[in-house]
Amino acid sequence: MQTITLLGATGSIGESTLDIIGRHPDKYAVFALTGNQQIEKLAAQCLRHNAEYAVVNDALSASKLESLLANLKAPTRVLYGVDALCQVASAESVDTVMAAIVGAAGLVPTLAAVKAGKKILLANKESLVMAGGLFMDAVKASGSLLLPIDSEHNAIFQCLPANYQGADAAGVSKLLLSASGGPFRGWSVEQMLSVQPEQACAHPNWSMGRKISVDSASLMNKGLELIEACWLFDVAPSQIEVVVHPQSVIHSLVQYTDGSVLAQLGNPDMRTPIAHALAWPDRILSGVENLNLFEIARLDFEQPDLASFPCLQLAFDAAAAAGDAPAILNAANEIAVQAFLDRRIGFTQIAQVVDNSLQGLDFSEPDSLDAVQESDQKARQHSMAYITQIES
Repeated sequence: MQTITLLGATGSIGESTLDIIGRHPDKYAVFALTGNQQIEKLAAQCLRHNAEYAVVNDALSASKLESLLANLKAPTRVLYGVDALCQVASAESVDTVMAAIVGAAGLVPTLAAVKAGKKILLANKESLVMAGGLFMDAVKASGSLLLPIDSEHNAIFQCLPANYQGADAAGVSKLLLSASGGPFRGWSVEQMLSVQPEQACAHPNWSMGRKISVDSASLMNKGLELIEACWLFDVAPSQIEVVVHPQSVIHSLVQYTDGSVLAQLGNPDMRTPIAHALAWPDRILSGVENLNLFEIARLDFEQPDLASFPCLQLAFDAAAAAGDAPAILNAANEIAVQAFLDRRIGFTQIAQVVDNSLQGLDFSEPDSLDAVQESDQKARQHSMAYITQIES
């Protein structure tokens, strides 16, 4: 029986995780669920999965959640704030932590779980994008087991040898990171000038939250994933190639020096990588339908259009620059995406905002979590000022 804390229970990853947990009550028990704005959903989840604790952002949300839980006669205890997130992520009785809080907000509690030596199911890519070196050092120091949840990284993990100790030792020549291309695959920059948030959030293959959907549409999500892959698999950016694969059936591939290329295939459903990581090294039923190759009939592959989707090139540049460049990239992108969702800037201006921060700020090598957060805040302030400037 694994006892689980789910950071980000009300998002799409959280819902998929709870779906799998509910299918295997003999294997998994919920210790804590955390959420942000969807308080009613969180209350219902706590009742259904008998969570011991629930954590929200602030006192007002906590009061609302307590009232809902009282009406439901659920015994769940309510906490709030970052310290509470860290508390439920590192609690002694917890075996596994699903890190699914979106964005930079997930870094601190995920790192707390790592330092406590938990089994980490990592869906929060920003933890490695922002603080990859510090994060991986903490994993080694604590002996924490780190398993990737992003479908692409989970696919690579499945295609690597079980005793993987680095690309050279394993005979790996390249990681091939697949990308659907998003809703605007094949569009020109001119066509994307009038894109609205509703269009950017309508992903053709995956059901995701608004922020990650916009990132997928701009290919920034793929850029963040390539930075994450560098840390997860100890490879240089030059050892990663992005392959646009619109069917989203091949989730990623590994190319070996002997000419072999191994791929992991499956229907585009996040329950597959989640179930894989929850049960690893075993396998369990996920609720995902078996892949029918005869229905798919064909698989297409394209090179990414970096001229139309400059966010991907910006991510490659930040990965090569290293230091706090990826943290600056991530922070600027979070601010820009929110500004786009708020209709303050256009879709194509997301890359413009990120580029302005990368060009306008000096890079450094952060040696602590405080230094990472300082770089993050610096980039956010710079980006907000620039957005105000281009609005006027």
